[in-house]
Amino acid sequence: MRAELKSHNQSPRKVRLVTDMVKGKKVAEAEAALTFLPKRAALPILKLIQSAVANAKAKGEDADNLVIENIEVNSAGMMVRYMPRAMGRAAPVRRRKSNVKVTLKAK
Repeated sequence: MRAELKSHNQSPRKVRLVTDMVKGKKVAEAEAALTFLPKRAALPILKLIQSAVANAKAKGEDADNLVIENIEVNSAGMMVRYMPRAMGRAAPVRRRKSNVKVTLKAK
């Protein structure tokens, strides 16, 4: 059972802080932890896990026995903007994006 979040507008380094915390846990424990985590990436990761659970239920799996087997966070490229600087110059502002893949397995 898999789910994927494409082009999330946050850097992969910050998203990995959240995903490393829930990797290997049961789904119920991960949902409880993410509900109270004060990080911006917590809500999208929570929704992604819930989507993977819904995919598992559609295939006939029992949601109580699911464990987060793996969560991958990769770069989805950058959006480059330019900020005006002194003496008519411009400096790039790199807006990083993330792709997140979650895999669940039955325990």
